[in-house]
Amino acid sequence: MDEVTDHYAGIIRSLDRPPVLIGHSFGGLIAQRLLGAGLGRAAVAIGPAQIKGVKALPLAQLRAGFPFLGNPANRRRAVSLTAARFRYGFGNALPPAGSDDLYERFTVPSPGRPLFEAAFANFSRNSSAAVATDNADRGPLLMISGQADHTVPDVVTRSAYKLYGDSSAVTDLKQFPDRGHSLVVDHGWRTVAEYTLQWLARQGICGRDTSRA
Repeated sequence: MDEVTDHYAGIIRSLDRPPVLIGHSFGGLIAQRLLGAGLGRAAVAIGPAQIKGVKALPLAQLRAGFPFLGNPANRRRAVSLTAARFRYGFGNALPPAGSDDLYERFTVPSPGRPLFEAAFANFSRNSSAAVATDNADRGPLLMISGQADHTVPDVVTRSAYKLYGDSSAVTDLKQFPDRGHSLVVDHGWRTVAEYTLQWLARQGICGRDTSRA
């Protein structure tokens, strides 16, 4: 994850103005790392992979991560989920047909290394899943969870949210009931997007009008 974080940090530093960082799953973890490092105007972490310091480990999360973490060799290779595994980890809040449709449209092999880095973060002094949760000078952060999520259960996101308690910077949590890890790409994605835009507006952050007369 260090390499990915450094890659995006370089892009952000090259911009004329700091962007809003939005990430899902491991993208949400990286968005938190970047914001904690003082990069980005604000961040939205949706169903974010657990950061260092989170101790909650629900059975559902163990089961969802088993296709990767069940074989140590997966640390150095990419892994594909079966349709059934995808349905449990991502599409469990959807009808089977809806989950299978997302599987066919979006599933690609994913590297196992980030999952191992996050899973063993609390046993590593210099973990790449560590976030500067005590930074009071960062921009506002919104954390979003799906309360039916198996891959990043709601309790994991709530535990990460509590780690920000020592920071006076804005940190908010939004929980969507009956939503799984697919909440950014399934039929209810617009609800998540609209809430995110409303939250950004409350922070005084609105998109620029690029329309022409």
